[in-house]
Amino acid sequence: MGFSSVLLLTFLLAIGLVFFLRAASKDRTTVVDVHSSLPPLEVLNAVSIWLEQRGWKNNGGDADRQVLRFQGSVASSGTLAVLLSIFGALGSACLGLVIRQLYPLLGWWPLLLAILGGPLAGFIYRRRAARVESLELRLVSSAESNESVLRIRAHRDELIAMELELSKKLDLSSDGSLLSSPI
Repeated sequence: MGFSSVLLLTFLLAIGLVFFLRAASKDRTTVVDVHSSLPPLEVLNAVSIWLEQRGWKNNGGDADRQVLRFQGSVASSGTLAVLLSIFGALGSACLGLVIRQLYPLLGWWPLLLAILGGPLAGFIYRRRAARVESLELRLVSSAESNESVLRIRAHRDELIAMELELSKKLDLSSDGSLLSSPI
């Protein structure tokens, strides 16, 4: 009876690893409105230059809708891939030990799950996390006005970096929810 409860706990840990893998590679695209006291063309040019310096490629846009689009490749974290591989291998080895205790006739074969689980966890993470991201800048205010209102659709981390690095230089302000969120 004791081994079946350990088996249940091991399966629950495996489910936790699966959900962690999903969360680590989840799309975190957010839309935020950014205001500036500077003219729109000055703000758009400065933001475009900043994005290109960070490795984003201009992907055109739509002049009628006043939209600029950028694309960039997001690489997976090698450190996180190794960590997840270690967790996957340890979890698979634990599952193998529990199976071996429940079914002793299998011998030590269930421990081979560690060879499968470790690389599989890292591979799944690397495959899902490495992707092409897009960033979209839309001018909400008119191009002739003295103040700028931009609607930016991008990955949450990129929006935070933009707010931290460009807020003083371009007098950018948003509702502040990106920097106050605990996630």
